[in-house]
Amino acid sequence: MGKEILILIEDGFRDEEVIYPYYRFKEAGFIVKVTGMEAGKEYKGKFGVPVKSDILVSEVNLSNTAVVIIPGGNAPVKMREIKEMVTLVKEAFYQNKIIAAICRGGLMLAEADIIKNKKVTGYMEIARDLESAGGIYLNEEAVIDGNLITSRTPEDLPAFCSSILKLLEAVV
Repeated sequence: MGKEILILIEDGFRDEEVIYPYYRFKEAGFIVKVTGMEAGKEYKGKFGVPVKSDILVSEVNLSNTAVVIIPGGNAPVKMREIKEMVTLVKEAFYQNKIIAAICRGGLMLAEADIIKNKKVTGYMEIARDLESAGGIYLNEEAVIDGNLITSRTPEDLPAFCSSILKLLEAVV
């Protein structure tokens, strides 16, 4: 398994749901790459924090990837309309990479059609979307089911990142 962690990016992301994991996993020794539809583009968070993408979605090499993180905010609403991003999530899932979605990030899991009969959580507003996609919604701070990790809100970021690290330790 690779040492690379991808964070998917699009305008309107929930600022702390990108910044917190970015630095947490850098601190843990991982290579963290912000991945968008344009390399070098500065994307703006919901509260105005700018984050520049490192790599195009089309240039991702999943053999180097350990985790794909999908932040929340309004970004997943846009991301799920981008075929390349949805395909990346789906391919990573079927290659047994860890897929971690927080807040509205679960919309990407539903769009990729990878949560049927899986336990998931997310922002309460998308609970019905997750259930409609076949997911089993649990109102918990972090839910692990196979290679999927989901969390509800920014307040759950410590449990979210700890769950990712726990699953990484189990697969290494």
